[in-house]
Amino acid sequence: MAADRWFANARDRSWRCPPVSADVLTFHRLLDGYAPTPLVELPALAAELGVGRVFAKDESSRLGLPAFKALGASWAMHRALAERTADGTADGTADGPAHGPVTFVTATDGNHGRAVARMARLLGHRARIMVPDGVHPAAVAAIETEGAPVTHVGGSYDDAVAAAARDAAADPHAILLQDTAWPGYERVPAWIVEGYATLLAELDVQLATHGVAAPDLVVVPVGVGSLAQAAVAHYRSQANPARTALLSAEPVTAACALASLREGRVVTVPTQVTIMAGLNCGTPSSLAWPYLRDGIDGAAAVTEREAVEAGAALRAGGVDAGPCGWAGLAAARRAIAMPGAREHLGADAASTIVLIVTEGAGANPSGT
Repeated sequence: MAADRWFANARDRSWRCPPVSADVLTFHRLLDGYAPTPLVELPALAAELGVGRVFAKDESSRLGLPAFKALGASWAMHRALAERTADGTADGTADGPAHGPVTFVTATDGNHGRAVARMARLLGHRARIMVPDGVHPAAVAAIETEGAPVTHVGGSYDDAVAAAARDAAADPHAILLQDTAWPGYERVPAWIVEGYATLLAELDVQLATHGVAAPDLVVVPVGVGSLAQAAVAHYRSQANPARTALLSAEPVTAACALASLREGRVVTVPTQVTIMAGLNCGTPSSLAWPYLRDGIDGAAAVTEREAVEAGAALRAGGVDAGPCGWAGLAAARRAIAMPGAREHLGADAASTIVLIVTEGAGANPSGT
């Protein structure tokens, strides 16, 4: 039923969290190839949704890759290597190697793994990547072009994450660079989340050039929730106004954030193959969950057909997104159609909506 694919989160609107350090944006600005990604206005979609303005933050080319993930991978790698240099170890423990290349290990549905492989290669290190069932062969090939071996792990994304953790733990020269957290493994995922702050800092500046002080609604695709956590940290910090509503977007086949918000606790859901491969995650990150619970205003889950239709509408507006990037518009359409959702999200005729389009068409060939 359509009602099962929308949840209005009755959060405490006075809740705040600390702001992210400005060091992240300074770091990214120093990287070769850094440039803010485009903000594209979509007047036809504003008319369709009955709001004042709609913008897409287009992450189809970020640091030479077709998705936003390089922001988190680069910052976390920088922090991990800096800590290694300071401690004389690879991973902050007493028995890691003091010098020489390390191997970054991670599990991925595609974009994060390629970003880790690219950044490791550029820095003179190595990477090993684990992928679950359902990752398109072309996405695997793209990771391999970065010089990283890819291991297929039968099962779900959660199974691949567990395999990556075991692999890294067995190698004293390895660092696990995973973008989801669990109890006892939260420092590196926190760095990855911090890296995504650059996207939101850019958005503030770009909206200001369009005369928008702050968006009324930002729609964020959710896998394990790290990007949504970054959005919450940005818009719910003391340095930012509370007026911006946040809506999460997930496939119906992997709507772990929606299920967790509805239950009021972390829920693991069974997943199925989806064209939105980067969102095919069954469990929210333990680090992201408190931010989702306290900072997200609504959650919407979308079907494959809704995502494909959203992709066509984005292309018509000049944004050539990949399937994960389609999810935001599909979720906005789903949520605004639900009784009471428009009022809950503050989406009226004068509102500004921003869709975070997390990947370009080249990121996921299965979406064609």
